[in-house]
Amino acid sequence: MAERSTAAVDVADNSGEQPLTAAAGKATTDGAAAGKKASTHKNTERAESESTARDVHPPELHSGHKLARRYRLEECVTRLEGFSSWRAVDEKLRRAVGVHLLPANHPRARQVLAAARSAALLGDPRFVQVLDAVEENELVYVVHEWLPDATELTPVLASGPLEPHEAFQLVSQVSQAMAAAHREGLAHLRLNPGSVLRTGTGQYRIRGLAVMAALRGITSEHPQRTDTEAIGALLYAALTQRWPYDSNAHGLSGLPKGVGLIAPDQVRAGVHRGLSELAMRALVNDGATASRQEKPCATPEELAKAVAAMPRIRPPEPDFTTPPPYPRPPGIRNGGPVPPPVVPPPPLQSRTGRALKWSVSALLIAALGLGSWQLADTLLKDGEKDHPRSQSTGDDNPLRPTNKPIRIISGAEYSLDGTDQDKDPVKNTYDNNPASHWRTRSFNDGPVITSYKSGIGIVYDLGTKQKVSAATLNLRYGGDHTSATLYAVDSLKPKGSPSAMRKLAEGTTSDMTLKLSVAKPTEVRYVLLWITAMPYSPHDNVTYSGDGYKQAINEVKITG
Repeated sequence: MAERSTAAVDVADNSGEQPLTAAAGKATTDGAAAGKKASTHKNTERAESESTARDVHPPELHSGHKLARRYRLEECVTRLEGFSSWRAVDEKLRRAVGVHLLPANHPRARQVLAAARSAALLGDPRFVQVLDAVEENELVYVVHEWLPDATELTPVLASGPLEPHEAFQLVSQVSQAMAAAHREGLAHLRLNPGSVLRTGTGQYRIRGLAVMAALRGITSEHPQRTDTEAIGALLYAALTQRWPYDSNAHGLSGLPKGVGLIAPDQVRAGVHRGLSELAMRALVNDGATASRQEKPCATPEELAKAVAAMPRIRPPEPDFTTPPPYPRPPGIRNGGPVPPPVVPPPPLQSRTGRALKWSVSALLIAALGLGSWQLADTLLKDGEKDHPRSQSTGDDNPLRPTNKPIRIISGAEYSLDGTDQDKDPVKNTYDNNPASHWRTRSFNDGPVITSYKSGIGIVYDLGTKQKVSAATLNLRYGGDHTSATLYAVDSLKPKGSPSAMRKLAEGTTSDMTLKLSVAKPTEVRYVLLWITAMPYSPHDNVTYSGDGYKQAINEVKITG
């Protein structure tokens, strides 16, 4: 069933993957940058727990059973180790959901409830959201999102390796998401192609944060390195269509036995070298990298920063499509009669004919010249009547840019969540003093910030309606990359989202100057500068800002 393979949170995936760094310990972030790999062998305590879990018999449930008079079970996706996973329907909100069920006396019931409630508090849209975690009637159940329009990474990789740009998006989005989770003390410990979903818009969503590990009883002494190594394995598989170990897993062939861990660009020709090295830096081996001299990445935070430091990988150019054949004239069909070619009349070849041709040509040229001179003289006389010489004849075209600066009267920060960015006044961006500035806060994830904040904006008041043709931003930080959009708004404090406002211009730069050019100059009094991406920059003593994804504006010039 296609829906099952794309949307269900199937925690019981027995695809034979080799554990990366599973061992005894708590499934929370440890903050360690490196450490020796934990043993992958099950210890006695876990073996006893699994034996007890097999002895626990889940209650007999069936399709149509309702939980809390709300969640109607539709289809059982998994039964394993005393728990089951279902596709269900939330009859209150009329939407599909997924449900994990296990008896309240299951040895891992407490851990599952705690993990689900912690994951629900994160509320990060890059993860499949936990909607409810309840214990009632001798049952523990966890309700989560169901994404029927998303596709598991497993079938995506089965069709072939990803393009470099797509692989870059995968490692960038997953590493940033896991870095945010570990900052809140949450680990995954079971990241694999079956736990990563790709939506129709090209975004990646991670399912089973903390819950998958709790259901399966997986723990780790170094959860940060476990998840980082798992992201490295995902990138390795995306580049090579091979699993980076000597056993087959997730529908992928493993590496040949005895060769060890070799770089992706040695496994398959044409692999992007920078991404190949990044995968090896994430697949740490006893604190060292199997690649060249780069420092290994032992935490998702380090991996996310390494991804951000890479040169930008552009998406592939769209394929050129052959235009349709030129239509035949009406009445002519394939295989039908072809009309005879039109033969022009023979030219005048005699001496008299040549003389006649030259005479006619000379007369035509003279007539055209005389007519043009008379027409120009008439237009000039009419123009002098309408515009005396003492009157200015400036350009009155309202759509032609004049490149004249427009004075900014005032400005104010704008945000959908109501939080300001900087204690420095917005006026610093239009005070004609390059030494002053207005800055944003420093963010941990980027360059694109819209996954956790809709954007950062400033509204400028031009005093009266002015013809706006461009805006130039002098920035403090360069790098990959700054993106901004200019909108026309109705006041200094506009209502609603920028998506509902009139877009004037947009642009992206890796330099410290960003120019936004309006295709058709527009008369407007209030304009919104909306920033949606910022580069990574280190600690700055001048702006008193820490390292992270941030930007500062020295001057904004708006021209007509």
